[in-house]
Amino acid sequence: MSRIDWVVVIAYLTWVIWDGLRQARKSKELEGYLVAGRSLPWWLVGLSVMATQLSAITMIGTTGQAYANGMRFLQYYYALPLAMLVLSVTLVPFFHRARVFTAYQYLEQRFDAKTRTLTALLFLFSRALSCSVVISAPAVVMSVILGLNVTFTCLLIGIPTTIFTMFGGVRAVAYTDVKQMVVVVLSLLSAVAVLVWGLPRDVSFLNALHVAGATGRMQTFDFRFDLTEQYTFWSGTIAAFFLFLSYFGTDQSQVQRYLAARSVDEARSSLLMSAYWKIPLQFLVLLVGVLMFTFYLFVQPPMLFNPVHEPAVRNSARAGEYQALEQRFEAALDSRRKAAEAAASMQRGDAVSRAMSEAAFLSADEQVKGVRAEAVALVREVTGDRAYNDVNYVFPTFVTTTLPVGLVGLVVSAILVAAMSASSAELSALSTSSIIDFYQRLGPSQADEQHLLRASRLATGFWGLFASIVAVWAVELGSLIEVVNRFGSLFYGSILGVFLLAIGVKRANSTGAFVGVLVGMVTILSIATFTKIAFLWHNLIGAVVVVIVGIIVSALTGSQQAPARD
Repeated sequence: MSRIDWVVVIAYLTWVIWDGLRQARKSKELEGYLVAGRSLPWWLVGLSVMATQLSAITMIGTTGQAYANGMRFLQYYYALPLAMLVLSVTLVPFFHRARVFTAYQYLEQRFDAKTRTLTALLFLFSRALSCSVVISAPAVVMSVILGLNVTFTCLLIGIPTTIFTMFGGVRAVAYTDVKQMVVVVLSLLSAVAVLVWGLPRDVSFLNALHVAGATGRMQTFDFRFDLTEQYTFWSGTIAAFFLFLSYFGTDQSQVQRYLAARSVDEARSSLLMSAYWKIPLQFLVLLVGVLMFTFYLFVQPPMLFNPVHEPAVRNSARAGEYQALEQRFEAALDSRRKAAEAAASMQRGDAVSRAMSEAAFLSADEQVKGVRAEAVALVREVTGDRAYNDVNYVFPTFVTTTLPVGLVGLVVSAILVAAMSASSAELSALSTSSIIDFYQRLGPSQADEQHLLRASRLATGFWGLFASIVAVWAVELGSLIEVVNRFGSLFYGSILGVFLLAIGVKRANSTGAFVGVLVGMVTILSIATFTKIAFLWHNLIGAVVVVIVGIIVSALTGSQQAPARD
């Protein structure tokens, strides 16, 4: 990057951190620190909820995934509007009127302390892992692209985030999210503009999309019912529905947002914002990935977007093989470029001509993919890095090599601040659950509010340090967006199941709930280990297992009536 870009990055990060610390003066009481005094407007909460999903992982992982596989990932979000509608009339008013700090407090009222403790522990474990990935995702990629040490980039994201979250609380998190949303959307729109402008003058935007469509990258519906396929219409409408119910309805990192809203109606409005806008925003993110594919049909791409091992391969005994692959790659690219130009020019021709040109293009594209696959395999063999992947480096490479000076700094800032924003929300939730679900119950019996406030800040610092350290090792785990969702899906179904028992099954008792969660977790871990069932289905299976086991065990051990509601 140029000096101007570094100035933009440093200035933006400094502003974000300073404004986060400035919110500390409004977070001097426990309620102000944990739930912003329940005073945030609906639009601020709504943007904060959406910002968690439009994270650095989304910018890096999802754009790269769309470059490789197209728009199919959009199916993952088809159930989101329905899930938000269901939550807005069920759990949102329920938790808001209960005046709780965490979702898990209700479980002790409904069942007992051990059920609350087990569920909160599952949350802490899953969210701590997720927070580490949220930090490591951009840190690892940007360290390679910018030539920085990976430990330095992890700490560059983790330490400032921990500091402003420690002092500013949820209010600082929410206002940082707003900045993130604005900058990320502007960055994505700028990328689209540059990508479209970079197409050859005789290739229109629509023709480029038609060429991408020939590879299946514009497919947004897949009606195959196959439990081993990650993204189909059925997994996106059925399995993902349970994921969203659990994530937005029982995960403290999300529940804490709408608990900070001024009223039940404003909390509902904040979730409905995601129901209306998440799919269009996700479409924009995926469109950037597809347009990068079309852009690199006509502009020379690198053989491998991830250059981390290139010096080692070039200096190895198999350097000649690598050079031969580069020559084959050049030839394959030239053939694909000519075929793409022909396919684009034939879009207004007759059906037979279009089919022939698209077939020639697809054949050329397969040659490019084949050479690239051989190059990846060679890198893995030479270096022993079996986790080496290329998909997460496409967007950062495009940004740093193609965007104009100044805009590069803005987009890099957006990636870093998006990581800070998402991880700050998770740190705040981890701190809140640690103090409310554990320390307040098991710690000093005479602890006053100021003591708990100090403990909350220390807990934030602990989790921030933990996540930053673990992030250094949480590297190169595949497509980053899938890594986070795969982690979460191990836990979300079981956590949702215990809440379904608590609220929907009046005769469920504490023994049934506790055993149900344990059996649910064992079941999902077994399925994830020994089967190829796609992770989205883990959420549905986990919830169903917990409910069924909970009902059976409750019937065998004696019912426990749910407490009366206000």
